[in-house]
Order: sequence, then structure tokens, then C-alpha cells
Amino acid sequence: MIVRIAKIAIVFAMATIMLLVAIGNIFDYGANFDVVNHVLSMDTVPETPLKWRAITSPWLHHLFYNLIILTESASGALSLYGGVLLWRARAGDAGAFNAAKGVAIGGLALGFLLYAFGFMGVGGEWFLMWRSAPYNLEDAAARFIGLLGLSLIFLSLRDVD
Repeated sequence: MIVRIAKIAIVFAMATIMLLVAIGNIFDYGANFDVVNHVLSMDTVPETPLKWRAITSPWLHHLFYNLIILTESASGALSLYGGVLLWRARAGDAGAFNAAKGVAIGGLALGFLLYAFGFMGVGGEWFLMWRSAPYNLEDAAARFIGLLGLSLIFLSLRDVD
């Protein structure tokens, strides 16, 4: 039972983190919008022949940022609901508990993909965020990737009776 409780607690913790990030971005929209603006504009990246990739349209900056917030919110909400489903299945047999993992795995995976693909792939590599000293979020993204990735691995381990 302790392993199941640990899995449930970790899912709730990740849900809380994702929802707090989303809420922070909603209520302090300008703080991280500034980062998205500079990353997409590539205006703090040293000269490179790859600057043709820059997106300078403000409405597209808002669209990207709102997609980030929506994805964070969905990840948090799915993880939260997944945690509830796991809690309800905690006393059942291994098959029932394993079957209840799907929504939580989906929520954690969505968050993982946001940071791995969205921040590291698109932001880091396509828009060269790693070359922008003041707006490089790769270390922060790597922390989320680590937390969410380890949580996914632990949760995905099959429970046995």
C-alpha cells in the first residue's frame, strides 16, 4: 500500500506544481510573456544566419504563450483528476490500480512534452533560446523534465498483488 500512496502523492504534487505554474502565468501574465516575446523574436540572440526563424508578430507571441498556459493547465487538471482516480482505486487489486493510471500518465506526459518538446526543442533549438543569456529557460525546463519524467517512470511501474 505504501508504494501506491507514494505514487498518488507524487501525482498530486506534480498536478499542484503544474497548476501553480499555470495560475502564476495567468495572474502575472506579463512576467513570462516578456520571456516568450524575446525568445520568439530572437532579439537577444547574437547574430546568426538562423535569425530568419524569428517570429515578431505580437499576436503570435500571445498565441504561443496562451498555448503554453493551456497546456500547463491541462497537464495539471489531468494529473489532478488522475490522482483522484488513483486514490479511489488504491484499495483494489493490482489490475484495477494499474487500469486507473491512464489519466495521470496522460497529464504527466503532457507536462513532460511541453517542457521537453516545447521549451527544449522549439524554444531552445529552433529559436536558439540557449544563446540568449537573459532569456534562457533551459535549466528551468530541465528541472520540470526531470520531475515529470521520474514521476512518469515511477507511476508507470506495474503494481502487483
